[in-house]
This record gives sequence, structure tokens and C-alpha cells, in this order.
Amino acid sequence: MPIIICDNCGNKFYKKLSQIKRSLKHYCSLLCQSRARRKGVMVACYLCKKEAYKTRKSLERSKNKIFFCGIGCSNKWHGEEYSRDKHPNWKTGEYSYKLILKRLTTIQKCALCETSNHKILLVHHVDQNRRNNNPSNLSWLCYNCHFLVHHYKKEKERFLKKINADH
Repeated sequence: MPIIICDNCGNKFYKKLSQIKRSLKHYCSLLCQSRARRKGVMVACYLCKKEAYKTRKSLERSKNKIFFCGIGCSNKWHGEEYSRDKHPNWKTGEYSYKLILKRLTTIQKCALCETSNHKILLVHHVDQNRRNNNPSNLSWLCYNCHFLVHHYKKEKERFLKKINADH
């Protein structure tokens, strides 16, 4: 059997004469044969700079011409790029008051009953203006106390006294 050079990787391998006559191109393995059929290119990942193969179709369809090696790098970049005011659904941060209060060093517990179960805690606007997200206007309340403060005058007064005493 004659020794032939692979048209894709350049390795030397044995091939039967009958197979040599039948084919125009010669590959050492099915892997080399499939790689030779590829029409795309290897591009560097935008985030980690690792090489990744991209088809011509994906190269043509890309809007921003930024390519990634995998879904992990893609998600990391999108999470950083399209967050807060850069996100198309961002509504001026008007509804991010819970995050504001979480970032402060205050202990997460209800201002009235002092329960600390974070699953039932809500953020209450002291002046009841939802657009006023000043940290001094925000307070933790559990579901029950929040309802009472909004619907009963005595509870609201008790809450305001307790808040004023704390500040």
C-alpha cells in the first residue's frame, strides 16, 4: 500500500490503490474529511480571546460582529453590556427600590413586628410616594404589617412614631 499525504492536516497514511483511484481528495480520517468541508473561519472570542469556529452563515447574520467561544462568554458579556439603563426595558430605575434598600447596611427586618424572614419582607415608602426612592424614605415591612399600615390609621401612626424614633 502506498503512503499518501492527507489533504487537510498533512499527515502521512496508508491507502489502498483502488481507493486512491476513486477519490480526488485524500483524508487520513473522517474528522479530517469533515473539517476540510468547513467553509467558515476560526475567530477569537471577544471576551476570553479563545479561538472558535464560526460558519459563514453566523458570520453574515451577526449584527454587531462580536463573536464568542460559547454561551458562557456570551451571557457574561450580555449581562454586563445590557444592564440597568442600557437595557431596552429599563424604566429609569423607578422600581429598583428593593435593591437600594438591600445595598444599605440596614438589617432586613420588619419595622413593626421585627420579623427577619426575608421571604415575607417588602419595601414600604414612608411618604407613600413610589417615585421617591431616597433611602431615608424606604423601610422594611412584612406582608401583614404592610397591609395594616396602608389600611389602618392607628397602625400608620404607630409605624411613623417607630420610624421617627429610630432616625
